[in-house]
Amino acid sequence: MNFCSHCGGPVALSVPPGDHLPRYICPACSAIHYQNPKMVVGTIPEWEDKILLCRRAIEPKHGLWTLPAGFMENSETTAQGAMRETWEEACAQVEIQSLYSLYNLPHINQVYLMFRAKLLNLDFGPGPESLEVALFREQDIPWEALAFRTIEATLKAYFADRKSGGFGFHMGDISPPPK
Repeated sequence: MNFCSHCGGPVALSVPPGDHLPRYICPACSAIHYQNPKMVVGTIPEWEDKILLCRRAIEPKHGLWTLPAGFMENSETTAQGAMRETWEEACAQVEIQSLYSLYNLPHINQVYLMFRAKLLNLDFGPGPESLEVALFREQDIPWEALAFRTIEATLKAYFADRKSGGFGFHMGDISPPPK
């Protein structure tokens, strides 16, 4: 950050009084600019024994498969954001069932919140951010072509829970990929 979004003056990185982390502060108007993690919200759209996946038409991970998810917008709840992302990426209508997983990615300042969701009908298709959208049984999931480790972790937990006969809540931290 170079300039203050309040007054346009140049900002400086320093620790504000009473804080312990460096923040961008505007010397001209004293505005403190906090930078916080991005919330990614999405769904696990269920239809019978299948899950709806989207093949990405955008970077990052163009051409790979994912659950419908994306950045939460201001003025929406996490569930509203998850339903909106499902509509935008898969043109699919869902009913939220429950929060299923929360994964922290501190190395890229993101938090993923994934909801179990009931697919309301089979009227779905690729949105502008998807090349294709399809239902997959567990044995047909393209594991080697999944876009994100958060999605892989969510799906592995989901299928393990389904086999055990009960769905729990899953939480964890995802480390940076090995170099």
